[in-house]
Amino acid sequence: MSTILSIDDSLGTPPLTEAIDRYPLIVTPNNSLVDVIALMNETSKKRLKQEQFSSKDALYGARSSCVLVMQAEKLLGIFTERDLVHLTALGVSTHNTKIGEVMHHPVLTICEQELHNVFAALFLFRRHRIRHLAIINSLERLIGVVSLDSIRHILRPTNLLKIRRVAEVMTSQIITGYPTTPVVELTELMATHQISCVVIVETFNDGEESVQRPVGIVTERDIVHFQAIGLDLKKTQAQEVMSTPLFILNPEDSLWKAYQEMEQRRVRRLVVSWNWGKNLGIVTQTSLLRVFDPIEMQVVIETLQQTLQQLGIDPHQVLANLSDRDLHLPAPLCHLNDAEMLNFKV
Repeated sequence: MSTILSIDDSLGTPPLTEAIDRYPLIVTPNNSLVDVIALMNETSKKRLKQEQFSSKDALYGARSSCVLVMQAEKLLGIFTERDLVHLTALGVSTHNTKIGEVMHHPVLTICEQELHNVFAALFLFRRHRIRHLAIINSLERLIGVVSLDSIRHILRPTNLLKIRRVAEVMTSQIITGYPTTPVVELTELMATHQISCVVIVETFNDGEESVQRPVGIVTERDIVHFQAIGLDLKKTQAQEVMSTPLFILNPEDSLWKAYQEMEQRRVRRLVVSWNWGKNLGIVTQTSLLRVFDPIEMQVVIETLQQTLQQLGIDPHQVLANLSDRDLHLPAPLCHLNDAEMLNFKV
C-alpha cells in the first residue's frame, strides 16, 4: 500500500530525471531479511569497485541504501539502512525474519509528472523526514526511486556552495563512541538518537583539559555490511571495523569543499574539528542539501542585498545575474516577499 502525495509545482526548475534510479532493488514480502541484507551489501560493493565514478555509478548509492517490497507490481513497503540499524539495536534475528514483517509502510510516492525540480523533492524529504521517495506514473506503476544520494550528485551550483561555510550547516552536538565500544552499542546509539553514524574518539589530557580526538567513524552502511558478513556485533569493537583515518573539515571551509570531498570519497558525512581538536562537529549530505531549501536561499539573497547596498552597489542587477546564471534559483522565488516565502508550499 502507498500514500500518494500531490504537488502543485510551478517553479520551472530543472527536472529530476537524472536523479531517478529506474532499477531499484526489489524484493517480495516473503524474502528473508538475511537475503535482503546480502543484496543491499552486494550492490554497495559493486558501487565501491567502480574505478571511474559517473552519474550512473552514483545511483548505486541510492540503490544499496534501500529495497522496495513489491508483489504483483504493487508497492507494499520499503526497507532502509536505518531500519536495519533499529532492528539490530533491538536484537531482531535476521535469519528468522521475513522482510514483509519489518518493512516500513505505507510508502510515500509521487507521480513523475508532478515532481519537476530538486526543491520539491528536498521539501518532501525534509517535511516527512525521509531519504527516499518512490516515483510512480499516472497508472500508479513504479518508475524508480529518488534519494538524497542521487540528488546530491546531480547538483553542481558551485557559486552557491562556495559562499556558504561548513559552520552554517554542521551539527556541533555529535554522538561519539570509543575504540573499545561494542558495535551493537553503536547501533543502539544510532537508533536512540536517530542518527546515521557514530564518531569514534580517543580521550587524552591537554594540560588541565580532557580532549576528544576523532579517530574513526561507523555508519549505517557499515552496519549493513557487518550484518551481511555475519559479524558478532556484541563481541566486535569499534576499533576493529571503523573507517579510519578520517578526513577532517574546518568550520571555515566552504560547502563546495565539503561537497567535493563527499563526491571524491563516496561518503555521506564528514567530521569537522576546530579549536585544536577540542570541538567536534559533523556535516551530512542532509545538512549540505538544506542550503537548497527555497527559504534558506531567500535568506542568502537578502544577506547579499544588504551587503551590496552597504557597499553602494546596485543589488538588483547583481542578484538577477546570480539567480539566473550562478545560483540557479527559480525565478518565481526571487520576487516573493517574506510573507510569501513563509507560506511557500511545494
